[in-house]
Amino acid sequence: MTTSSGRPPVRISTPAGLLAVIPFLLGFTPTDSLVVIGSANPLGRIRVALRYDLPDPPDAELAGEIAAHATAVLARQHATSAVITGYGPGRLVTPVADAVRQAAARTGVILRDVLRVEGGRYWSYLCREPSCCPSDGVPFDAAGHPAAGLLTGVGLAVLSGRAELAATIAPVSGAEAEAMAEATLRAERAGTRLIAGGGPAALDAPGLAAVRSAIEVYRRGGSVTAAVGHAWLALVLTRLRIRDDAWARMDPAHHREHGRLWTGLVRRAQPGYVAAPACLLAVTAWQGGDGALANVALDRALADHPGYSMALLLRDALASGVPPSAAAPPMTPEEVADSYAPPGDAEDPPGPAGHVTGT
Repeated sequence: MTTSSGRPPVRISTPAGLLAVIPFLLGFTPTDSLVVIGSANPLGRIRVALRYDLPDPPDAELAGEIAAHATAVLARQHATSAVITGYGPGRLVTPVADAVRQAAARTGVILRDVLRVEGGRYWSYLCREPSCCPSDGVPFDAAGHPAAGLLTGVGLAVLSGRAELAATIAPVSGAEAEAMAEATLRAERAGTRLIAGGGPAALDAPGLAAVRSAIEVYRRGGSVTAAVGHAWLALVLTRLRIRDDAWARMDPAHHREHGRLWTGLVRRAQPGYVAAPACLLAVTAWQGGDGALANVALDRALADHPGYSMALLLRDALASGVPPSAAAPPMTPEEVADSYAPPGDAEDPPGPAGHVTGT
C-alpha cells in the first residue's frame, strides 16, 4: 500500500509502517479513535482515510453506525480493501472493530488487518500466530520508522492530538484580540454608512476589491498585517456575493497561500464573523489533503453560525470521503458574478451593527 494526497510515495508493507504513516495522514497522533484506511487493491494507493471517536462508554448502536458509515464510504470510493486500527483500550476498540468486521464481511471489503494500538504496542484481531502476534503485543516506534523519517524530511509534521490542531486556528488573545475588537467596531461603522446610503449591496464593490486584493497579496507571499484590514475582510465576507467570489478564486494550486490568509483571518475574526473565512479555510485544507484541519475549521464555522449552509455542505462532502481532487471551486468568478446579477441577493437584510447575515 502506498500513500497519496500529494505526499511523497511511501511503500507500506508492515503494520509498523502503517502505524508510522497514519499520524501524517491525519495530521496528529490519534487517541481513543478508530482509523479506517482504504485502498483500491492490496497493493494500491490509499484512497481514503477516516477517523472516528470511539464511543465511551461502549455503545453497540454507535458502533454499528460507525461501521455502516465506514463501509459505505469505502464503497463510494471504490476501496476494495482496508486496514482498521483502533487506538485505545480493548474495552473501547473491540466493540467497534467487531462491528466493522461484520459490516465488511457483508459488503465484500477485504480487511487486510484489524489492529489495536495502546502503550507503544499493537495487537492484531486477525493474526493468531504467536511468533508474529504475541499475546502481550508487538512493540513499535512510529516516530523512528523510516517512513516517518521520509515524511518528516519533506516538511510534514505531526501534532500531538486534535486539540493541538484546533489550537492552531484558535482565536487570538491579549492585546491582539483587543485591537481586533476595536478594528471590528470601526469596520462595522464604515459598513453601516455604506448600507445606509445604498443598501447591503453597497458593500459589494469595495468588499470584492478588498478580498481579491488580499488573495493576490498572499499569493505573492505577502500578508495582511493591520487589524482594520482583517476586520474589514471579515465583515464583507458576510455578504454571500463576496464569499462566493472568494470561493471561486480558491485555485488548488495556491492552497498553501490561501490557507495562510484564511488561518490568519479565522484567528482574528470576532464572534459573528468567523463562519465564512473558516469555511474558506476548510476548502483550502481539503484541497491540500488535510481533512483534519478542514474539519476543525468547520467546527469553528458552525460554533460561530450554527446551520451555516456552506459549512454543512463541506462537512457532508468530507464525511462522505470525497477526495481532495474534487475540492476545486464549483463556479468560476464570472459564473458567480452572473448568478448574483440583479436582483441578486440585494434583499438580504442587514444584521446587527451593519453586517449582513447569510448562510
